[in-house]
Amino acid sequence: MKKYLYILMLAFAIGFTSCADLDLNPPADASTETWYSSVEEFEFACNDLYRGDLWHWEFNRLWHTDRWTDDWDQQGHGYEWSTGALMPTTGYVKATWLRTYKGITRCNAVIANVAKQRGKLSDKQLDKFEGEARFFRACFYSYLIFLYGDCPYYTDYITIEQAYAMGRTPKSEILGHIYEDFDKAIELLPESNDGNVRVISSTAMAFKARTASWMLDYPVAAAAAKDCIESKAYSLDSDFENMFLLKTHASPEFIFTIPRSRELHDDVISLSSFLPRNNKGKSLAVPSLELFCAFLCDDGLPIDKSPKFDRQNPFKNRDPRLGYTTVEFGTEFLGIEWDPSKNKVQNYTTGKSINNNDSQLVQSLASWTGLILKKGIDADYLVDLKGDPDCIVMRYADVLLMYAEAKIEMNDIDQSVLDAINDVRARAYKTTRANTSKYPAVTETNQDKLRFILRSERRMEFAWENRRWFDLVRWRLCDIAINRPVIDLPAKAQLQKNIKNGDYYFPSDALPVIEDNGLVNLQPLVDSKAKFRKTMERKFDASKGYLLPLPIEDVMLIPGMTQNPGY
Repeated sequence: MKKYLYILMLAFAIGFTSCADLDLNPPADASTETWYSSVEEFEFACNDLYRGDLWHWEFNRLWHTDRWTDDWDQQGHGYEWSTGALMPTTGYVKATWLRTYKGITRCNAVIANVAKQRGKLSDKQLDKFEGEARFFRACFYSYLIFLYGDCPYYTDYITIEQAYAMGRTPKSEILGHIYEDFDKAIELLPESNDGNVRVISSTAMAFKARTASWMLDYPVAAAAAKDCIESKAYSLDSDFENMFLLKTHASPEFIFTIPRSRELHDDVISLSSFLPRNNKGKSLAVPSLELFCAFLCDDGLPIDKSPKFDRQNPFKNRDPRLGYTTVEFGTEFLGIEWDPSKNKVQNYTTGKSINNNDSQLVQSLASWTGLILKKGIDADYLVDLKGDPDCIVMRYADVLLMYAEAKIEMNDIDQSVLDAINDVRARAYKTTRANTSKYPAVTETNQDKLRFILRSERRMEFAWENRRWFDLVRWRLCDIAINRPVIDLPAKAQLQKNIKNGDYYFPSDALPVIEDNGLVNLQPLVDSKAKFRKTMERKFDASKGYLLPLPIEDVMLIPGMTQNPGY
């Protein structure tokens, strides 16, 4: 057995990480001279790359990054990143670094051994394995340079001595290698699946577009997204709501998902914090007021500009995705009436009226926004308040909107840009792009106005799908959005006054301001005689916050490993 370093800097972390993180000889890695001698062994190794553990930033908990954004409200609870408390010792900082490099090392092993087996095994099969490994390696490095910036780059086994000598490679240089891996994956991967749900050439096109979007490399993003669209490998699902249910494991829109399984792996997530109190949940984490206000009206205008917006019935005349994302007031949800303005509501299962524990009029710990998550939530969760939802990392709507955004940012605006946005928007209205009388079709060609439309569209489309944080970071809007306080409905006494005086849901003398950058400014609601309240301050330092710190162990023990500024 060769004494190679299987994960970059892994030896340095022996005293600081768990056995699961070390995993020096995982069954899917090249741990002996005889491994990778058969197609079955290659397939076993490549299967491991689909495991959620290696996609830690996406998979380690539900809505991992949404928790830090202006889409999230958790009754005054703050997270390290959004409160300025992120440290080089923060758990997910180290775990993401280690596990992503673990994935890279396993990709390197597959690629190196494919070369050794050329002429011994089928080239067609070896091409597929190399294509998969190059795809995953490109994805893993994409996360590293987006999250950490410059980082160590290697494509082969390295010794401990080499690791000590290695510093940080500029992310611009790594980006070129990432593109090369994606391009090679596109060349080697099959155009369609052979029955197994695996990555194909169009998957690599989609992720190349995402990486380029993260890096604001819009020409590459537009070209890669266009290639994916023209491949016709994916299409929009006609049923938006159905995609996120527990029972849905396949959709023509899914480009890459990571499954969870209660039966096979006991991979179960507690949902109690997100479910209504009337259904024995806690309603601690809910959609934010900012997200609620960001959904456009069904004339395509924001709520502060649309004549169709109704302050007392704020779900009326809104984009349908609002009602798909959070429960409309006065409707049945999980067998019980949802209306936070009432003391009592109807239990449709028993036919009886019950105390409304989902209203602050009755229970102070009820949702502080009066909102509750609906997207993906169904009665299956009520069995034990747990579930095993698949992690959707990429779906086709993202490709369409990445294409439109790239073209807008290049000011290369043509009909294809409008078509891409309208395809996504029309689906939300359960129609198609051509039926312009059924939805507010986008016809605008001004770059600044289209940028607002595009950003609004992304926020409505991907609410609570772990995409908002990436958008705020790459658009450099965190220093505005995350430095604004969390604002909620008032507590019981003022809420009662608001309801009595006609100032519910929104006060008669104030509305949020929807800014040109797509952000929602709620300050007017607080200034309106305290009819809303500040419940938590957020903090973002733009001088350091757009990158994560490197794990403290590597910086302390490796002379050439410098820390990111501010940490």
